[in-house]
Amino acid sequence: MNTSEPSDRERGGTEKLNFVGRRREKIRAEIERNRRGEYTVPTWVLVAALLAIVGAWLALILILG
Repeated sequence: MNTSEPSDRERGGTEKLNFVGRRREKIRAEIERNRRGEYTVPTWVLVAALLAIVGAWLALILILG
């Protein structure tokens, strides 16, 4: 088979490398932002902390009340 297009296997390898390269670049950029002090806590972490505090407070009231 003499075609000008790469086979599926070759294209898959290139796409995989591109995905890995993009992922590494995202991680590198995030680390740089964190080092500059631009770190933000994800919203879901804040919600989980709030629910834990409110849950503990309610449990304390129910146990002692």
